[in-house]
Amino acid sequence: MQITKEEFKKELEQKLDSQFAVDVEHASLGELYSALSNVLRDGYAPNWRETRIKEAHEGKKQVYYFSIEFLPGTLLRSNLLNLGWMDTVKSALKDLGLNLDDIAAKEPDMALGNGGLGRLAAAFMDSLASTGYVGNGNGIRYKYGLFKQKFVNGYQVELPNDWLQKHNHWEVMRDNKSVLVHFGGQVNLVQKDNWMTPEYNDGYSIKAVPYDIPVVGYHTGIVNTMRLWDAEIPESEEINYPTIDDRRKVEDLTSILYPDDSSYSGRLLRLKQEYFFVSAGLQSILRYYTKDLKQNDMHNLPKYVAVHINDTHPAMAVAELMRLLVDEYHIDWDEAWKITVQVMSYTNHTIMAEAMEKWDINMMTQLLPRIMQIITEIDRRYVISLTGKVAESVINDTRIVNNGNVQMAHLAIIGSHSVNGVAPLHTHLLETEVLKEFYELYPERFNNKTNGITLRRWLQIANPKLSKLLDQTVGRDWRTDSAKMLLLQDSYKNAKVLKQINEIKLENKEKLAKFIKKTTGITVDPTAIFDVQIKRLHAYKRQTLKLLHIIKLYHDLKNGIDHPKRVVIFGAKAAPSYTYAKDVIKVINEVANVINNDASIHGKLKVIFLENYDVTLAEKIIPAADVSEQISTTTKEASGTSNMKLMANGALTVATMDGANVDIAKAVGQDNIFIFGLNKDQVYDYYNKHDYKPRDMYNSDQVMKETVDALIDGSFSKAANEGRVLYDSFLQENEEFLVLADFESYLQAQKKIEENWHDQRSWAQKALVNIAHSEEFNADNTVARYAKDIWGLKKLN
Repeated sequence: MQITKEEFKKELEQKLDSQFAVDVEHASLGELYSALSNVLRDGYAPNWRETRIKEAHEGKKQVYYFSIEFLPGTLLRSNLLNLGWMDTVKSALKDLGLNLDDIAAKEPDMALGNGGLGRLAAAFMDSLASTGYVGNGNGIRYKYGLFKQKFVNGYQVELPNDWLQKHNHWEVMRDNKSVLVHFGGQVNLVQKDNWMTPEYNDGYSIKAVPYDIPVVGYHTGIVNTMRLWDAEIPESEEINYPTIDDRRKVEDLTSILYPDDSSYSGRLLRLKQEYFFVSAGLQSILRYYTKDLKQNDMHNLPKYVAVHINDTHPAMAVAELMRLLVDEYHIDWDEAWKITVQVMSYTNHTIMAEAMEKWDINMMTQLLPRIMQIITEIDRRYVISLTGKVAESVINDTRIVNNGNVQMAHLAIIGSHSVNGVAPLHTHLLETEVLKEFYELYPERFNNKTNGITLRRWLQIANPKLSKLLDQTVGRDWRTDSAKMLLLQDSYKNAKVLKQINEIKLENKEKLAKFIKKTTGITVDPTAIFDVQIKRLHAYKRQTLKLLHIIKLYHDLKNGIDHPKRVVIFGAKAAPSYTYAKDVIKVINEVANVINNDASIHGKLKVIFLENYDVTLAEKIIPAADVSEQISTTTKEASGTSNMKLMANGALTVATMDGANVDIAKAVGQDNIFIFGLNKDQVYDYYNKHDYKPRDMYNSDQVMKETVDALIDGSFSKAANEGRVLYDSFLQENEEFLVLADFESYLQAQKKIEENWHDQRSWAQKALVNIAHSEEFNADNTVARYAKDIWGLKKLN
């Protein structure tokens, strides 16, 4: 459905009148946002309804993407863009004396994710609808989601993020599609009608209520659904919750993303969350299969349904589908297992073994007795199937139930027909190191699907002027066929285009500088190098290495050694229970405080740590970045996606050969990226020989010593204790993240950046090459590979 300017103005005025009894002239920005959202809802509603009708009528296979996180960001501008209304609405609002950006600023970010995992899930939802496939998200409707980050005296403080306070204008509650999810009690198997049937004693049920959010495809007319589940007390069990505190225990189930897992109660809540959305989602799928598709034969389920396990959080989907098939539909175990494996697929998102979830057997037995029985049986049969065929050590290393824990990654691998990594290096390391024994057992299951990003959001929404430049140089077709972006390379020597790239970047930096001034009070120079590291705060991502570089630059400037003017910008949250990461934040903030207030360096270096990093903040930072910091310890980052977003906006990457940095280097060529650090073989050599001795490096390198010593010598006295923590971690023998091992190489890479910065024409050429080749990381292409190779989908007619 398209709309004219006059039609839009009329619709907007009618919505304002019916909702708020005001006209355009007297409406607040919040009222305008609400009315505009409702005009949009009316615009895509027919397509949403028609998509669901087509789904059922055509009976094509659908994918259900199960993810503990979805991070879609704000949806107003995205829906306008994908519906094809953006230019019309902008122009109509301008006629009315209004600015779309001012109105869009009233929309809160959906606080449903933490970082790359959730952003990838949201990108895939967008890409499925935009490439013509039927796909559904399945997650949790967190009331507060991830915490709101504030800095108090340099420390991170976590506050509730009440993003639902003013209502989510995009969601539709579907109470008639609610299901019950059972917890606790005891389960006995009894013989009934020649079937071993579970008999539940005690325990309790929670009502899972679905809230559907439309996912509008880019100019396709397809609107898919992201279904998020909220927890309520079933009417039949209200008597069991007589007090407000009792009722809050139920509400807490869907209150926050990633409850603090440093306590037993926090871990129990997280386990409860994971089963809640997995069980609700699978019950919903099977109801759709039997009622809407009118399919009675569960043996055909894999022809119509693909369930994707995004990291280990939804791994219980394997056991839950088995429970439903065996207990509810009376499918023979062996047949149910075949169905389950054909339906399930799993993406691994980590190299680090500690990030692959494990659950205590006793905890799982207490909370999910029937699921624990089923997992135990899956494990028993798995062991039997391999006994006598492979070494006993292989069986012990790969079984699901072992050493008092349930290994969720093992459950996902054994119960899926596909296991994929998210960058070639990551997948290679899974096959040869981390999951080597599984790869030897199931080589046909393993494959790579490099992550991608939604170029629509990161260019057309976040950087409209760069998008218009692409229109002028390569034509508008790149907006639907990203391969056309490669034609930008034909302008490599075009002085006008190169000048425009630099001008657009400067304008974006000026906007960010104003935002920084407004939010922090700090003045930064837009002509400086904007050096950006934006990602989750974790030791392996090495914000610490960037910190050491900052200290080194500061020392140089104090000693009269000149450097180009630089503004270092951080955006990152630390998990509430991750003390080390919170110490890093404190140190960065105190180092920033000293540097930013030292008049003797004449503003040559500024350090900005922006609070509460989210998608909306990323949309401000990324178009303004000159340098993209991708400096994780090689072999630790599975892929990364900030690297892709930043290169798409013309930032040059400084990187270890880790994750998708390897792919970026291959795409743009060594001359257009700054590579440093140990390679994977050198890293594993340290790990295997246990001979990494950072103190020896520290004692033999005066620059390194002076830089590291600044953490404890009183230079940054307000972070003395936290500085000591970092100091000790860097010098610890066999320190896992090899910070000091890469220090000198990193300084050399930064020196090359400075040398290149002096030639702005050459810098623009390198930026141009990065922009052009970012098309290789378009999530639309990634999703097409998943659809063909893993899910077996066909496009909706």
